[in-house]
Amino acid sequence: MSDFHEIRFPTDIARGARGGPERLTQIVTLASGREVRNSRWAHSRRRYDAGLGIRTLDALAAVVAFFEERRGRLYGFRWRDGLDWKSCPPSQSPAATDQAIGTGDGITASFQLCKHYGTGLATYRRPIRKPVPGEVAVAIGGTAVDPAYVTCDATSGLVTFAAGHAPASGAVVTAGFLFDVPVRFDIDAIEIDLSAFEAGEIPRIPVVEILF
Repeated sequence: MSDFHEIRFPTDIARGARGGPERLTQIVTLASGREVRNSRWAHSRRRYDAGLGIRTLDALAAVVAFFEERRGRLYGFRWRDGLDWKSCPPSQSPAATDQAIGTGDGITASFQLCKHYGTGLATYRRPIRKPVPGEVAVAIGGTAVDPAYVTCDATSGLVTFAAGHAPASGAVVTAGFLFDVPVRFDIDAIEIDLSAFEAGEIPRIPVVEILF
């Protein structure tokens, strides 16, 4: 995307940020008192406040420089979510069998990276669009695939098998990976009072996920 910069927001600052997923649910209360609920979004959207991770003037200057280079809300960028950035639990290391991303039919050679949330009937499948380059491992039927026969586009999360190596019919394709969240600033102006900052006031710098 021409309006997206493949660069990550300073990780040390993002680590101190606050935020998480949000959804948009429409609720209509009927005359009987019963509710009718409808999810307006197919996918959740994450929001963060980058200002909470700023503790020094140097960090503040770095964020302002990053903001200027992105031209405010104009260009998107990568964000490392300190809680959710692996295909596995935070305390573990990714494995090629972590997440099922599709089932082979002997013809299809491309599969979208995704991550599953929950284990019940309402499991949420989240597309992963910004994997970390070089940090994606793929398996077919539980057996790791030689990297020479599969590639992953770090700008889209699309896994593609080389010609002649499409997964056989019925074979489960899995992947393990690290990933970033595609986001943009949600403001076009940063207001900073240095005297207040030095007294402990934290500037508000909202960041919002970009949904493709």
